[in-house]
Amino acid sequence: MKKLMLFIFALAALPGSALFAQDITGTWQGTLLAGKQELRTVIKISKADAGLKATLYSIDQGGQGFAGTVALEGSTVKISIPGIGGAYEGKLDGDAIALTGTFSQGTGKLPLNLKHVNDDAAWAIPAPPVPLKAMAADADPAFDVAVIKPNTSAGPGKGFQLRGRQFSTINTSVSDIITFAYGLHARQITGGPAWMESEKYDVTAKPAGEGQPNDKQWKIMFQKLLADRFQLTFHREKKELSVYAIVIGKTGPKLTKSAGNPSGLPGLFFRGLGNLPVTNATIADFAGVMQSAVLDRPVVDQTGLEGRFDFQLKWTPDETQFGGLGIKVPPPTDDAAAPPDLFTAMQEQLGLKLQAVKAPVDVIVIDRVAKPSEN
Repeated sequence: MKKLMLFIFALAALPGSALFAQDITGTWQGTLLAGKQELRTVIKISKADAGLKATLYSIDQGGQGFAGTVALEGSTVKISIPGIGGAYEGKLDGDAIALTGTFSQGTGKLPLNLKHVNDDAAWAIPAPPVPLKAMAADADPAFDVAVIKPNTSAGPGKGFQLRGRQFSTINTSVSDIITFAYGLHARQITGGPAWMESEKYDVTAKPAGEGQPNDKQWKIMFQKLLADRFQLTFHREKKELSVYAIVIGKTGPKLTKSAGNPSGLPGLFFRGLGNLPVTNATIADFAGVMQSAVLDRPVVDQTGLEGRFDFQLKWTPDETQFGGLGIKVPPPTDDAAAPPDLFTAMQEQLGLKLQAVKAPVDVIVIDRVAKPSEN
C-alpha cells in the first residue's frame, strides 16, 4: 500500500501529467513593448461549455474586448484571438501566478509576461466608445454627398473603407462597385462596355439623415448611386455556373460565436495575403469576401449555420487567387512552416469545406451604363 501511495503522489507532481491542472481563470495582465509603445494588456480567462475562453483587452488602445479560446497543455497556456489574428503562448509557473510567453500577430512576435491578479490589483478597463446610433430600420437610405473621381494611378489593388459615417472606395471599377452593391461575383455580371472593368474610380460618400447605416443600408445607397450617377439599368436572369459551396466538414464547425453587436457591421480585413481575421460575421459575409477578393468564381453558403462568428483563416494562396483585388500572388514558398493551401486550411482551422459544384445563381445583364456625371 505504501508503494502505491508513493506512486500516486509522484504522478501528481509531474507538470506534464493529466493530474497537473492549475486554476488559471481570472485576470492576467502585463505590458507589451511594441517599439517605443508600452501597451498594457489584459486577458480575462473564464470557464466555457467546452473548457476555457478568453477576452483580450489592449487598454491603451481603447479597451475593446476580443474573444478567444484557451488550450492548457500541461504548464503551457495557448490562447487564440481570431478577431485580430493574434495568439499568445506562455509557460505557467507552479503557483499559477505568472505566465512567461510571447504574443504574436501576423508574422510579428513580441515578449509578453503576464501576472495573475485579483480584482483590487487589476487595471481598469476603459469603457468602450459609445457606438453611433443605428440608422432607423425603416429609413430610405441615400447619400447626401458623393464625390466620384477617376483614379489614374494604374496601380494594383483596390479597397472599400468605412470610417464612421464616411464610406470610400479606392481604385474601383464600376464592376467592382456593382459586385459590392448587389453581393455578386464578377462572373455574375454580363454585358456592358469594356470600360466598366478597365476604368477605375475613387468614391467618397456620406449618408443623408442620422445614424450609422448597417451593411444592407450601405449597399442600398450604392445601388442608388449606380442608378443616379452611372445611369445603370439591368435585368436579372438565372444561370447555372461553376461555384464553390461552403459546407460543414466531417469534424463539424470550429468557430467561435461572436460577442459583437448582432446588428453591427462585420469585420473582414486581410492582414496580408492568406491571413484573414474575421469578427462579428455570418458565413454568408465570409462567402461574400471570399468571392469578391479571393476566388475565381461565386461562393455560396450551404452550411445552414446561423448567427455571427469570430475566427481566423491562414493559408498559402496560389496563383488563381486574389484576382478580385488585382493582386498577383508570388510563387509558393518552400518553407515547411508555411500555412496549408486554402482548401486544407478551411477544413483544419474552421471545420468547413469548399466544394466545387455547379448551381443556379442570379446573374444581372447590363442594359445601360454611362460614365459618371459630374460631382
